[in-house]
Amino acid sequence: MRLRTVLATFTAGLAAAASLTAAGPAQANAPQANACSPAVSLDRFSDALDKTTYDGAFVGNLSALALDWDGSLAALSDRSALFDLDARTLAPKKVVPLADENGAALDSEGLAIDGDGTRLITSETEPSIRRYGADGTILDRLPVPASLLVAPAGRATANQTFEGLTLLPGGRTLLASMEYALSGDTAGLVRFQTWRRHHGRFELAAQYAYRTDAGLGVPEVQALPDGRLLVLERGFTAGVGNTVRLYLADPRHATDTSSVENLTGQTDVRLIKKTLLTDIVTCPSLGATAKQPQPNPLLDNIEGMVITGHAQGRLKVLLVSDDNQNAVQTTRFLYLRVRV
Repeated sequence: MRLRTVLATFTAGLAAAASLTAAGPAQANAPQANACSPAVSLDRFSDALDKTTYDGAFVGNLSALALDWDGSLAALSDRSALFDLDARTLAPKKVVPLADENGAALDSEGLAIDGDGTRLITSETEPSIRRYGADGTILDRLPVPASLLVAPAGRATANQTFEGLTLLPGGRTLLASMEYALSGDTAGLVRFQTWRRHHGRFELAAQYAYRTDAGLGVPEVQALPDGRLLVLERGFTAGVGNTVRLYLADPRHATDTSSVENLTGQTDVRLIKKTLLTDIVTCPSLGATAKQPQPNPLLDNIEGMVITGHAQGRLKVLLVSDDNQNAVQTTRFLYLRVRV
């Protein structure tokens, strides 16, 4: 999301991870190097792209990551640009400008790459989800429930809408996460909307409710091979810094809330279950520095997440922060290993 607030389809290379069970996060058999928690460790971080440019474009404001079919890394800027990065070095290889049907800029926040290489990209403005070709051409636009539109058209608050986007296993279901609650819903109850592919087009499908920790929103979600999700929760407090937590969430037995007008504590609504994997504040800083107060100098405005593979029984997860093109923030990549 562009202003700080106080608050991919898996590639075939990830298929081996499909044996993950539906149990909660497993305890490591032995202490992990650079452990953040029993389930998560930090390999390294990189600030290589901080305050850099490529082909005249500022390389920053990064809000989402996805793996492309050729193994490269796609990085979405919320200033209407999509970068192709070398997955190993992070060096930019290409930048594609994005716009809406009228040529206007997007507040582009969520990214998923379909099996045919098309890019599914959210904009927080309406909010919207569009399908783009690799060259930035608009191919299609998905329907959005009226209640999820920004007021007065709907009940969402500007700059608090579609942030996370992911394709579930098999690529037939797309899931987008709202960042914060709708007007009329209890604070902290965030809607996750899905679409189901039918005759080549995505149609509206089930919706679920997820409860965030107090004061936090959802900037990103990523699907696991068994249908569970990795969910990032994030917030910011002036003078203190960022809070970023990683959860394992299971929507498979949650209630479809698409017909529930207001989520205000109904006892008959089963929320998405979640289990804390780690609070990033507990990770070793590994020599990272911060340009503003942070409870851990490693932290910044982390918004993007992608699962890049697996090794030694753990998922390789890459996070990136949105520097808001701000001198006191950093474009930082964190390389995690996550046991689910």
